[in-house]
Amino acid sequence: MAHDRILVTGGAGFIGSALVRQLLAETEATVINVDKLTYAANLASLPDAAEHPRYRFEHIDICDADAVRRAVTEHQPDAVIHLAAESHVDRSIDGPAEFIQTNIVGTSVLLEAALEFMRSRHKQARSNFRFLHVSTDEVFGSLGEKGLFTEETPYRPNSPYAASKAASDHLVRAWHETYALPTLITNCTNNYGPYQFPEKLIPLMILKALASEPMPVYGAGENVRDWLHVDDHTRALRLVLEHGQVGRTYNIGARCERTNLQIVHAVCDVLDELLPDEAGSRRRLITRVTDRPGHDYRYAMDPTRLEQELGWTPQITLETGLRETVQWYIENRPWWKAIVDGVYCGQRLGKATETPSSVR
Repeated sequence: MAHDRILVTGGAGFIGSALVRQLLAETEATVINVDKLTYAANLASLPDAAEHPRYRFEHIDICDADAVRRAVTEHQPDAVIHLAAESHVDRSIDGPAEFIQTNIVGTSVLLEAALEFMRSRHKQARSNFRFLHVSTDEVFGSLGEKGLFTEETPYRPNSPYAASKAASDHLVRAWHETYALPTLITNCTNNYGPYQFPEKLIPLMILKALASEPMPVYGAGENVRDWLHVDDHTRALRLVLEHGQVGRTYNIGARCERTNLQIVHAVCDVLDELLPDEAGSRRRLITRVTDRPGHDYRYAMDPTRLEQELGWTPQITLETGLRETVQWYIENRPWWKAIVDGVYCGQRLGKATETPSSVR
C-alpha cells in the first residue's frame, strides 16, 4: 500500500529532513513538510527540496490547532508521519514546559486534526489512512548491564523529555483504541548522521575536536547507547508506514551498543586519520565533566518484531556510518558554522551554571 501524499511534521529537523530527502529521492509521494522552524530545524538540511515539484512547506506550530487543521484539509494527506518534537534531554532539564507543550499538547492537536480529516473521507480513503508516531527508547527508562527493551517493556521515563514522549505515545494509543484512528508507533535508539544539530553527542564531539577544544564526556563515559544511522531509521519508518500492523508498536534498533567514551574515541580516531592534527591524537582533548541529573545508564532495543514481520535490517555499520558522518562535517563547514555562529555555540546544557565555550 503506497501512500501518495505524506504529511511529515518536523521535516526540517535531523530525522525529519533525512526522511523528506529519502521520500523525494526514492518514492513518487508528494511530501508536505510541517515545521515550526525552532532552533534545531534548518531548511538548509533540505538543499534541493524547495524547487522539487512534489514538495510543499508549511511554517506551522503543531500546537496551533487552526493552522494544523487548515494544512491537513488543504493538502489532504493519506498518511501523517509525526516527528515534530523538542528532543534534547539536557534542554528538558533546563526548561521542561516547552517539552510538555510541543510533545504532549502538539501531539493531541495533530491527532484531533487527523481524526477529523479521516472521518470526512470516503470509506476507501479512511481504510488507507495512517498516522505514524515516531518516539524514543528513552520512554522505557534505564537498563542494567543485561537485557533489551521490547515492545512490552513498561514505561519508566526518567527525564522531562522522556516523560513528555511517553505521554505522547499514550495519547496515540488512546486515539487508536477510543476513536479507531489507524495509528502506528515506533520507538527508536540513538540516531547519528549528516545534518544533525551540534548539541547532540557525535556532532558536538566532531566540532569540538575540529576546534581543538575540550571534548566533554559526562562522568566516566560508561553510559551505553544503541547507535543507528538516520538513513536506516528512515527506511524503517517507511516500512512501518506501508506494511506495519495498525495499532502496533515497533522498536527500531541496530544491535550496536557502545559506551559514550567508545563513541568519542572513535570520532577522535577517524578525525586523526582524515585530518591529522600536528599536536597529536584528538583523544588528548577528552575532558570528564559532572554527569547530568537522571542520566540513564543503558538503552538497548530488541528489534525482532521489525526484523521478522517487516524484514528490516540496518544497512549501514557504525564504522562506515561514523566515518561518512565525520567526513560530512569536515566538508560541510558552512552548514554547521551558520548554527554555531547563531543559535548554538557548543555550551553545555542541562546545567545552567555552565558558561558557553567557543566552537568555531
